[in-house]
Amino acid sequence: MNFKVGEFLQQVKAELQKVTWPTRKETYGSTMVVIVLVLMVAVFLWIVDSALSAMIQTLLN
Repeated sequence: MNFKVGEFLQQVKAELQKVTWPTRKETYGSTMVVIVLVLMVAVFLWIVDSALSAMIQTLLN
């Protein structure tokens, strides 16, 4: 295997220069979407957990 670290790092640098990085506005928007979705899933799971706990408690009493 003919592996050269210097050549690899040059290729990495070249590839990173080709990347289209998101703007601050795009990053903020994506972050807000993720936070909202995480909160929605958390509330949904809390409701399901509460309902299942209530049903199990009813069955055990």
